[in-house]
Amino acid sequence: MKNPTVSADLVLGRDNSAITSFAGAAVHRDIIAPLLALQADAAAAGFDLRVISGYRGFERQRAIWNAKARGERAVLDSGGCALDISQLSSTALVHAILRWSALPGASRHHWGCDIDVYDGAAVAADYAVQLTPGEVADDGVFGAMHQWLDRQFATGRGHGFFRPYDVDRGGIAPERWHLSYAPLAVRCELVHSVDLLAEALAAESDLALQDTVLAELETIYSRYVAVPNLCYPAEYATELRGGKVI
Repeated sequence: MKNPTVSADLVLGRDNSAITSFAGAAVHRDIIAPLLALQADAAAAGFDLRVISGYRGFERQRAIWNAKARGERAVLDSGGCALDISQLSSTALVHAILRWSALPGASRHHWGCDIDVYDGAAVAADYAVQLTPGEVADDGVFGAMHQWLDRQFATGRGHGFFRPYDVDRGGIAPERWHLSYAPLAVRCELVHSVDLLAEALAAESDLALQDTVLAELETIYSRYVAVPNLCYPAEYATELRGGKVI
């Protein structure tokens, strides 16, 4: 579907009406056909491309955010080591969490078109996938599949998928495992906005660090939420030119 209808509730993670089950994961129904095509190409190359994480709603993302802000889940530095959050100011803590975890209402996983993937053929059935930089490095357990994906994306054979967090731009840490389906993601990008997010977060009665988040939201949005159009495949990046994403 080239131009699926996208609502404010969908981009905020509050509308899962288009979300369906796919091999144990939850995804937007419009990505299933291209995902099957990408999996078929991967299989032909000797890889078993599987989805370990897909759709996450607003409430689930808020729970993750609050657990990290309250010290109930680890907050990691850029190298993947746990930080002592008692030594951080509220502003520093917000930015530390955002390095690896999105605000509720600001996660691309809300859209159902973004997925985290791994190579099932590279590990035993009982292997616990961690989604760490080491796993997806060229010499990591999933490195070969990601090198293959690099080639697919570079030659326009990714069936519309791309990596929104391909390199470190000073915001979200690189996530080689995170793929996004451009035809739907570009529509979500154009509906999402800092004002929409601000309204949603200001109305939350249970959002840890809410005052700091709202005070920093303009910076947060440009650094951690908006993905530059240069990340998108060229044919979809043109749809963003002149809009809020640059």
